[in-house]
Amino acid sequence: MEIRNVAIIAHVDHGKTTLVDGLLKQSGTFRDNQQVAERAMDSNDLERERGITILAKCTSVEWEGYRLNIVDTPGHADFGGEVERILSMVDGVVVLVDAAEGPMPQTKFVTQKALGLGLKPIVVINKADRPDGRPEEVLDECFDLLVALDADEDQLDFPVLYASAKEGWAVTDLSEPKENLHPLFDLIVQHVAAPNVDEDAPFRMLVTTIESNPYLGRLLTGRVESGVLKTNEPVKGLRREGGKVEDARANKIMAFRGLERETISEARAGDIVSIAGLVKTTVADTIGTPDETEAIDAQPIDPPTISMTFAINSSPLAGRDGDKVQSRVIRDRLMKEIEGNVSIRVEDSEDADSYIVSGRGELQLGVLIETMRREGFELSISRPRVLFREDETTGATLEPREEVVVDVDDEFSGVVVEKIALRKGTMTDMRPSGGGKTRITFLCPTRGLIGYHGEFLTDTRGTGIMNRLFDSYVPHKGEIPGRRNGVLIANSTGKSVAFAIWNLEARGFFFIGSGVDVYEGMILGEHNRPNDLEVNALKAKQLTNIRASGTDEAVRLTTPRKMTLEQAIAYIDDDELVEVTPNFIRLRKRHLDPHERKKASRTKIAS
Repeated sequence: MEIRNVAIIAHVDHGKTTLVDGLLKQSGTFRDNQQVAERAMDSNDLERERGITILAKCTSVEWEGYRLNIVDTPGHADFGGEVERILSMVDGVVVLVDAAEGPMPQTKFVTQKALGLGLKPIVVINKADRPDGRPEEVLDECFDLLVALDADEDQLDFPVLYASAKEGWAVTDLSEPKENLHPLFDLIVQHVAAPNVDEDAPFRMLVTTIESNPYLGRLLTGRVESGVLKTNEPVKGLRREGGKVEDARANKIMAFRGLERETISEARAGDIVSIAGLVKTTVADTIGTPDETEAIDAQPIDPPTISMTFAINSSPLAGRDGDKVQSRVIRDRLMKEIEGNVSIRVEDSEDADSYIVSGRGELQLGVLIETMRREGFELSISRPRVLFREDETTGATLEPREEVVVDVDDEFSGVVVEKIALRKGTMTDMRPSGGGKTRITFLCPTRGLIGYHGEFLTDTRGTGIMNRLFDSYVPHKGEIPGRRNGVLIANSTGKSVAFAIWNLEARGFFFIGSGVDVYEGMILGEHNRPNDLEVNALKAKQLTNIRASGTDEAVRLTTPRKMTLEQAIAYIDDDELVEVTPNFIRLRKRHLDPHERKKASRTKIAS
């Protein structure tokens, strides 16, 4: 059976996963009466909740004598490490673009990687049935994008389909009857090249993803570059530099058939398979025959741009909620993460109970923290810091800069331009995007964007959409103003009282309600003024035996502002931490004791 390997790439929420659902259903992979979850490829709980793809997934369908291996890739730049590795497994890409929004930053990011590998794109303009769709204009924008990314003539001569993944149809012209996705199947078979592999050469495979299976142990997935491997044959793991990792046996070979993995007796060149039996070999290593000495070239991964400190939970409430609180357990979990996630880096810090974790962005590290808290971990997380570099020729400090594309209602464009200018961002493009909206493009230092998203949503009344993409390292842009307001800090330990919070509401807004465990040094809310203020949230009403004239005032508290994990991480300042446990997210000062805080602030001023 002939093989076609193809990746589906697009911006967040342009319909990749929904399209794969349609391909699986229309290829006959599922029975007519089979119950299948919507967005079946997003199997991870976090993916389902957030509606985004985090991990690249593989599936396989049969179509008229061909086996189509389809890879659903993440649409967020923060998970770009996944995208870059996955593209080395495929021979073509389907670039999926929303018929109203057009090509967005993530489309640009992944398409650039695909073109650099020489892959030929198929452009599918999805959601072509949207009332605000503009498919013809979007097609022109796609062509302009490929030209801007230095596509060659073959790549610019791309086929186009108009589709609705949700309704399950694709056509070459919108005037044609809209029946099914068969035109897309046929186009993949005709346009995507067969794998360029040698079945007669010795077996070799580059490991692109790794996962843990409770029954089989470590499963290493990749495309077989050459040769054939049979179950239980001896294999060897090789590092990128060519050194041996281990000798082992291929205990089990599995291939994707629909959404499931099935055991197969042999892996043939060109197919995407998973191999069990290797203990030390990891992502970007090569699996080959025992006499293999040369590793396959692995695609270099863009370096991380942001870091956070993961430390043990040192608050008075530590250990009440989670069962994984020791630094040794946290370290083991982080080491397990970097084994399969090559775009994350972990280093020991000066403090024995904390680790510096670096990644592509706040979302990527936020997903890691969220996953760990669901596994029972308790952590203290610092404010994100950008990773600076030194210019090799001039010795100047360089910092990461991002391209920011915002879609806002026309009335809010002024405030957004003003706020990003304060954060040292410069506007590069501004154009109407239809429907009373404006699309503005900025180049802004990553430092300036930390903590901005919440402010952006407030300024645009929750209607704005902001997308970010790493652009380059540029000379340091100087001081950027941070959070303007101070915080309300608890001065004692106990349970919060409604009467006390009610009396303090004139000082600012609160993050907690009544009856909540608080401790000295915990952040309870935001102060109206720039300075921090210590408050007593435990003070109950004095009871006397004298009746009040008339009825007492009822205590009605303003609804507290609950923060998500990402909002909390973006909100804190350098001298603050986020306490993360399986059921709670609390904000606190790094130093809980007020005398220690004063001493630390004096030291900072002196330095």
